[in-house]
Amino acid sequence: MTNHWILGPGSIGRLLAHSLAPFSEVALIGRRELPAQQRLTTPEGEARVQRLTSLTAGQLAVDAPEPPAFVHITTKAMVAEAALKSVADSLPPTTPLVLWQNGFLAQPRITQAWPGPVLCATTTEGAYLTGDDGVVHAGRGHTFVGDLNNRHGELAETLSQTLTQAGLTATAVTDIRQRLWQKLAVNAAINPLVALNGVRNGELRGEAYAGRVVAVVKEVAAIMQAEGIAPPNNGQGEEAWLALVWQVVENTANNKASMLQDVEAKRLTERGAILGPLIESADRYGLPCEVLQGLNDKLAELEASF
Repeated sequence: MTNHWILGPGSIGRLLAHSLAPFSEVALIGRRELPAQQRLTTPEGEARVQRLTSLTAGQLAVDAPEPPAFVHITTKAMVAEAALKSVADSLPPTTPLVLWQNGFLAQPRITQAWPGPVLCATTTEGAYLTGDDGVVHAGRGHTFVGDLNNRHGELAETLSQTLTQAGLTATAVTDIRQRLWQKLAVNAAINPLVALNGVRNGELRGEAYAGRVVAVVKEVAAIMQAEGIAPPNNGQGEEAWLALVWQVVENTANNKASMLQDVEAKRLTERGAILGPLIESADRYGLPCEVLQGLNDKLAELEASF
């Protein structure tokens, strides 16, 4: 059986573990051990309990299981490199990594640093935790898999078939960089505003926030053009980006964005992975980014108060 290590037992990590476990050997690796009996609630409301192997990085160093076919890094973007470092000594350097982070921070750095293949995944699967022993699969989505240099298409195809067999519909693609930047653009228009104002996604459609969404998208669209990222859905410029953002807001109206969940839990947010690359790109191309910089500054101030 294929052996998968999942580094970061958060919502996506545990959803991945539950899905792969009937077909593969799976180990969840985190800062602390989790209860062996883990519960998954399906989108249809069905509860499934199964035993999942849970290890710490320290335990891996002492008694590592068989080297994995894939290591999935499902931590937040800002700790992905540190998480990899914590297990790197237990891995053959040719081990394929799969990065599940939001934004565009960890992906290029780890791709450059890791000697083996590095795949990137972007997903619309929805999940949230219900404690140390439970995860809810809130909504089915689609996962795209590829690598930034388009050198590992066969490996991406193998993984996408494995994920699809496990019930997480996936497709191998040659344009993962484009898809990551597109998701980054949408996240930048939604996550900071809902996090700073304590609202659900759908409330951005209201008079109090809609103009601020438009202001973010205006800056983001210019940055995407400079980066060579085509507007979504074969559209044109700013209008296409705004249409995509409103579509996502509509589809996720009742969602509490991950950045808002982080703020409510007084955790550091993924602003560095979502806003950081956009601000850096704007600086590089001499583009205005006052709105994005303002959101980043307010989030930094909020995080400092935790």
